[in-house]
Amino acid sequence: MDSALELLRRPWPWWAVGPLVGLMPAALLLLGNRMFGVSANLRHACAILVPKSATFFDYDWRAGAWNLAFVAGILAGGFVGGVLLSDPAPTLGPPSAFSWAALGTAGGWIILVGGGFLVGFGTAWAGGCTSGHGLSGVADLQAASLLALAAFFAGGIVTSWWLLPWIWRLVIAP
Repeated sequence: MDSALELLRRPWPWWAVGPLVGLMPAALLLLGNRMFGVSANLRHACAILVPKSATFFDYDWRAGAWNLAFVAGILAGGFVGGVLLSDPAPTLGPPSAFSWAALGTAGGWIILVGGGFLVGFGTAWAGGCTSGHGLSGVADLQAASLLALAAFFAGGIVTSWWLLPWIWRLVIAP
């Protein structure tokens, strides 16, 4: 039992996880060309909760219910991994550019909320999130997904190497 828990607690090698991630879009294509992604679930949740007078949310969200189950699995997996399988003696690595200490500042909250809105806007503008474009769209050889994935990577590189350090010095640690 201890060896099984140890297997779950440590990172899996790329050669085991990569093929599993790669098989997932192929399985979805075999099951009826279902697009995989997380960002559409916000629209599904709003379609469940918002009155049908809002035309954007007036559609059959039940067709995407399988994707809602996927997000429930993400949350359940996070709970299992973070709470039930957590290491009793964790080791902390170096703090990230946006550490928990930043949440104690107004600038930290501005960055957190602003970043959330930018991510939401970006996924709506791009017609999907990184998982949807990067896995399903690229597996389906959609040119828009290839372009979106390249933009996601370029934006991530620019943000992490140049923009975040500049914002950190300007807003959080002046």
